[in-house]
Amino acid sequence: MSKAAVAGPELDEALERYRVELTGYCYRMLGSSFDAEDAVQETCIRAWRGHATFEGRSSLRSWLYRIATNVCLDLLNAGNKRARPMDLTAPQAQSSAILNTRPEVTWLEPVPDARVLPQTADPAELALAKESVRLAFVAALQHLPSRQRAVLILREVLAWKADEVAELLGTTTASVNSALQRARATLAARDLRASEAADPLDEEQRKLLERYLTAFEGYDIEQLTSLLHEDAVLSMPPFDLWLRGPADIAAWHLVQGIGCKGSRLVPTVANGLPAFGQYRPAADGEGHEPWALQVLEISGGKITGLNAFLDTERWFPLFGLPERLG
Repeated sequence: MSKAAVAGPELDEALERYRVELTGYCYRMLGSSFDAEDAVQETCIRAWRGHATFEGRSSLRSWLYRIATNVCLDLLNAGNKRARPMDLTAPQAQSSAILNTRPEVTWLEPVPDARVLPQTADPAELALAKESVRLAFVAALQHLPSRQRAVLILREVLAWKADEVAELLGTTTASVNSALQRARATLAARDLRASEAADPLDEEQRKLLERYLTAFEGYDIEQLTSLLHEDAVLSMPPFDLWLRGPADIAAWHLVQGIGCKGSRLVPTVANGLPAFGQYRPAADGEGHEPWALQVLEISGGKITGLNAFLDTERWFPLFGLPERLG
């Protein structure tokens, strides 16, 4: 490919064509939907500045991934590392729970599927893509050194060859294979909790979510907790609090969380998982106001994770959720 092939409108077209997959790559690297968007924007800027030096020895896609990788490594070297409450503290009991807020930059963030999952007609490829953006997997990636993280994503998720990754990172194939082996061992030791992709929903998942929506909107806590796995977890970033087990989760909803009574839920999808925009009754008595983006993890016909992201000023516009319900 000549330099002229990546000049002007052609470069714009290429950047737009690869934008979603590059955003997905940066999201897995950084654990933040907003940081990923910023990283892709910086990738575009660097591509435009450097397109005259592109000599076509690698594909344009590989060149863009090299730029995006360098952008992400720069951010990670600055100390950015996202986490879930379960990575930072021990579970609390509802009776003695303390709400401690941590800064926004602490938290692993949810992301709309359309921002990070390219369209594909291959069901197996799509399933792998969804698996690789679920919350538990992206959180586990954050425990890897940054270059190991890049190697694992490129090799295991994007199916790059070892020599292609070595060229991108400016290292040897042997180093890439060694880094991949270490990354796999680290993830295996994390013992990731199972969660099923749910877009589209199968019949069992659809019925489970219908029961959840009915129980939550009716605030039937007995019915709601019957849907939970015995080790189900409730978390609420930006608080570092998390609770484990149906008893504590039920008690939370009946005491500290009683303000959720009368809520309405609007279905959406996040990280390949079922999600809801939660709206609590408005203080002025007129309609319902945003309260949380709920992202549910499910496995074996039960809910294993209730992740309530409370920063609705950021999440609801990103997910296209209404500002208010009448």
